[in-house]
Amino acid sequence: MPHRTAVAPEWRLKEGRYNLVGSKCACGSLYFPARMYCPACKKETTPHKFSGKGEIVTYTVIRSAPAGFEEYAPYAVAIIKLQEGPMISGQIVNSPEEVKVGKRVTPIFRKLTEDGEAGIIHYGIKFELEE
Repeated sequence: MPHRTAVAPEWRLKEGRYNLVGSKCACGSLYFPARMYCPACKKETTPHKFSGKGEIVTYTVIRSAPAGFEEYAPYAVAIIKLQEGPMISGQIVNSPEEVKVGKRVTPIFRKLTEDGEAGIIHYGIKFELEE
């Protein structure tokens, strides 16, 4: 039987989990999440790392969290317009009472989930209000 090696998904997806990586086309269009081809001009795109800085367009406060996230409730999830243009969604780490439309945010590295009490902790990007 041949020996096979597989790279765990956590390592394969590391770049996208720890950075906001989308795509950029030669025509100047930017996309998040990444696209292989530009919808505007149909050309291939290249990876593009976004700054993560942006402005809250809208948000909601999650008070009744789904299974596995109960300990975090209440928390805010926002649609953020990145300074480079694309819009993304993300959790805001500040108190929900502080979150307002138009406030500026910056990315921050935080715990996302945990696989059980003794499991692997998954980290990634959330957002924090700028002072």
